[in-house]
Amino acid sequence: MRHFLPDVLAVVGPTATGKTDVGMLLAEALGAEIISADCMAVYRGMDVGTAKPTPEQQRRVRFHLIDVCNPDEPFSVARFQQMALEAIRHIRQRGALPLVVGGTGLYVKALLDGFHIPPAPADEMFRQQLWQRVSRLGSAALHAQLQQVDPQAASRIHPHDAVRIIRALEVYHLTGRPISAWQQRQPPAEVGRVRRFGLTLPRDLLYRRINERVERMIAQGWLDEVRRLLEAGYDPHLPAMRSLGYAQLVQVAQGKLPLQEAIALIQRETRRFAKRQLTWFRADKQIEWVDASQGADQTARQILERLRSEAQHT
Repeated sequence: MRHFLPDVLAVVGPTATGKTDVGMLLAEALGAEIISADCMAVYRGMDVGTAKPTPEQQRRVRFHLIDVCNPDEPFSVARFQQMALEAIRHIRQRGALPLVVGGTGLYVKALLDGFHIPPAPADEMFRQQLWQRVSRLGSAALHAQLQQVDPQAASRIHPHDAVRIIRALEVYHLTGRPISAWQQRQPPAEVGRVRRFGLTLPRDLLYRRINERVERMIAQGWLDEVRRLLEAGYDPHLPAMRSLGYAQLVQVAQGKLPLQEAIALIQRETRRFAKRQLTWFRADKQIEWVDASQGADQTARQILERLRSEAQHT
């Protein structure tokens, strides 16, 4: 069957659908190495709260794009794209199959669909000026400005999404070209033919899994992990420390929020996050959806059967 496999296999979907377990089973069955498409798994020391593959799992299967920077280092989509393409080349040199696994939709799209990332470094002074305008006038005022210089980007970016609005204006300020012009899709030659599978669950089961997983990660020492990061001197205002779950537990560690209240907030925000992930991936018509409610073994078996079926009809 290896002869009929795609050049790259991808397993994507919302959080808590079992992507890592399914990916590992596929990697072991197909002789693949996993490229993590998770924007939080790149950070060292952030293990429990990112549901990062355990050391035992990483001994079973080779993972890439995990633990590649510290929480106070900037990590961009462009850097992910560059490192992931390099990983694909090295995986192929070893005669293995590149298997992309993760739920960060922008990372997946940048790698597989080939966003051309604008070569624009951050302009901190310009960025601070824009944040000051947001504080005074609100993000809608900046969205109106973006509408004038880049209507296409403005149509995709929500008026309340200040971070993406500011980045789009910054790119225009630095390059003289709208960010939408930079983001024209052209799949990189290194990627080749891709087969994409998305894992899905009934809404009630997905939400139950999310709630249980948050409680399990707390029991596994997530709060202690956050305390260690703060004790190591990481600023609680860093983007990594403001991410989902970490932001709430930083407040617990600082005595500003009761733990049980933080858990409820994390569960609620994770459910909302999963809904946004599903909306993002549903827009990709190349994804073949697989019901993951029967567990990782059955889900991996379904994917393997679809691959074999195509091989038999090719």
